[in-house]
Order: sequence, then structure tokens, then C-alpha cells
Amino acid sequence: MNKDNQFIPLNISILTVSDSRTESDDVSGKTLAERLQQEGHKLYQKRIVADDIYRIRAVVSHWIAEEEVDAVITTGGTGVTGRDGTPEAVTPLLDKVLEGFGEVFRMLSYRDIKTSTMQSRAVAGVANGTYIFCLPGSSGACRTGWDELIKAQLDYRTKPCNLVQLMPRLMEK
Repeated sequence: MNKDNQFIPLNISILTVSDSRTESDDVSGKTLAERLQQEGHKLYQKRIVADDIYRIRAVVSHWIAEEEVDAVITTGGTGVTGRDGTPEAVTPLLDKVLEGFGEVFRMLSYRDIKTSTMQSRAVAGVANGTYIFCLPGSSGACRTGWDELIKAQLDYRTKPCNLVQLMPRLMEK
């Protein structure tokens, strides 16, 4: 962390992908919303959508078209069952894939869930100048993803480099 740089608050949207969650029992979405606000970021919008590729894609597409949204974090739908479709919904939207995100997320998750981490299809990338992170639906996975990966990369003070410092250049051609 470099104390010389000022913190830059980002507008972040949270999407919970679930066929059964409601606002009252969405622990993972609430966990992410609380954590990003505790760090000083702004919760732009929070939604819950059924695990349906086209519904997920519609919500994420709307957010990446909004100039005010800097990042989107999804939770849920990254497993291997027939209804898990978040990577299929989001990946076609990505201009750039951050391969290291899924790799490091699974490495970190291995400490807690051992070989079950191979079932995670966590992905991240950039779409229309907006960062997108797709996390599994468990609150533990959301804590790991935010606390150990996303938080530092969405903090301008993180050195040697962070995703925020690259934001002005994301739309370069």
C-alpha cells in the first residue's frame, strides 16, 4: 500500500445469481456490498437474478453500458451444474479476460475447500471499460475473492500496480 496516493472510490454493482435467494437471505451479496462500502467504495446497484444466461447477460450488459459503473461483481452460478451459467453469460461480453483471477482465486480457495476448488469457474475481465469479477455463490468464496484479490486491485494505493491506475487507459484503441 502506498500512502502517497489518494484512495479513489469506485461505483460497484453487485449481482447475485440464484434461483432461490431473496433480498432477505442473500448473505453473499450482502457480504460483498458491506465489504466494498467499508473500504470506501460506493454501491451503485445490487440485484438478484435467476440463474439464466440471458437474464444475467442482460443485467451485466446494462451495467457495462452505464458510464458511472466502474466494476461489477457477481456471486453465484460459477459451478458445474446444468443451471450454473454465469461464465457463459459474462465471458462473451469481455473485451479482455484476466486469466490470473480465476487461477489465483482457486489457489487461495484450496486452503479452505481443498480439491473442491476445481469445481469453481470464477472468471474476471474487462468489458467496455468496466471490470467484471464472477465469484462463486458461497459467502466464504465472496470473502476470499474480495478480501484477498479484488479489494487490493480496486485500491489505487496498492503497489506495485493495481487495476484502478489502468482505468483511464481501458478504452484505448
